[in-house]
Amino acid sequence: MAMSEFQIARAGDFEGREITLRGWLYNLRESGKIRFPIFRDGSGLMQAVVSKAEVSEAVWQRVGELTQESSVLARGTIHREPRAPGGFELVLRDLEVLQRVPEDDPYPIAPKEHGVDFLLSHRHLWIRSARQSALLRIRHEVVRAIREFFDSRGFFLTDAPILTPAACEGTTTLFGLDYFDLGQAYLTQSGQLYVEATAAALGKVYCFGPTFRAEKSKTRRHLTEFWMVEPEVAFATLDDLMKLGEDLVCHIIERVLQRRRPELEALERDTKRLERIKPPFPRISYDEALKLLHEKGSQLPWGEDLGGADETLLSEHFEKPVIIHRYPTKAKAFYMEPDPARPELALCMDMLAPEGFGEIIGGSQRLSSYELLRQRLREHNLPEEAFGWYLDLRRYGSVPHGGFGLGIERTTAWIAGIPHIRETIPFPRLLYRIYP
Repeated sequence: MAMSEFQIARAGDFEGREITLRGWLYNLRESGKIRFPIFRDGSGLMQAVVSKAEVSEAVWQRVGELTQESSVLARGTIHREPRAPGGFELVLRDLEVLQRVPEDDPYPIAPKEHGVDFLLSHRHLWIRSARQSALLRIRHEVVRAIREFFDSRGFFLTDAPILTPAACEGTTTLFGLDYFDLGQAYLTQSGQLYVEATAAALGKVYCFGPTFRAEKSKTRRHLTEFWMVEPEVAFATLDDLMKLGEDLVCHIIERVLQRRRPELEALERDTKRLERIKPPFPRISYDEALKLLHEKGSQLPWGEDLGGADETLLSEHFEKPVIIHRYPTKAKAFYMEPDPARPELALCMDMLAPEGFGEIIGGSQRLSSYELLRQRLREHNLPEEAFGWYLDLRRYGSVPHGGFGLGIERTTAWIAGIPHIRETIPFPRLLYRIYP
């Protein structure tokens, strides 16, 4: 069976033409001697119209006997129909049923309310629903936009290893495993240290892949396995990083609005909020953020990192993403460059999405001093021998440099207006769930 050139999402390109729709039955309704099956093909939904007077009795019967998620080849002509979903419909002439879902073992996700546990246990089927499919198409667009952005700016993709001999932010939130006869290894929580090395080779790089955090968290913002893009730039300053992050997020928003507006509409997303996301973004220091939090009733002491509730309070204060910079060094990772003007602060930044979605970007300038990096490793009780190669980056041609990580799921959740990030990845891995 040859791959079809027809896609529902591109129905307008086929107006007036005979096509074969390869897909599945989404729904079926009937009005007298006309049947209206709705098909999906992965790119969208399309209504077909079948008139009893215009098809054979066999075709009429096959359409009437279709069950939800039966797989079909539906042949006919694409006509413009403003009242139909997407503005086009298929005038069906013939139907071949590849597999009919039996009535005594029906598709388990019926058009009714199901509990979250049930839906997560049937995630392999839930992703076929209109809402979940729309979310995954938006996720695809986010990823596509990220690659476009960096590739068009002269960045090189240099993937980092998933198995690492040491942690980049301590071992308490890592998944460990035995690595043959070489002892303990870990699933990566970030590719950052490795892309620092490739940035010294290629100048501007990014890695893009899965990362793992063994935090025992059950919040709507956490997954144990998630995807992150991490650019790293030689000679970059904190100001450079803030501008790069701002440009990246604006590019993603622009592309999703341009290419996935029907999906946003299907999710009932208020796109006007997204259309307001233009540079510049507000930028406030940690000290200014703390002052604002205290005015809103928070008791967070100076020196503590922001928690989820603090991020929500701050993000609700702004219509655009807000960049918070220069956190206390003691609240951040060992590899961050101190601010020369105030060494107790790190040259770092977080970007918080509006509407309470929390941090979507975290980054910093990296330590460029060999001696200071050795000192920090000792202060954090990290094994110096495991970081020998990382110290080498400061011994041989060290330069100011920096980067950040952007989480795909949180970014997608914000853009789509979805409260829980578990719906923005095909198969979420949660504290109490690893099936399917």
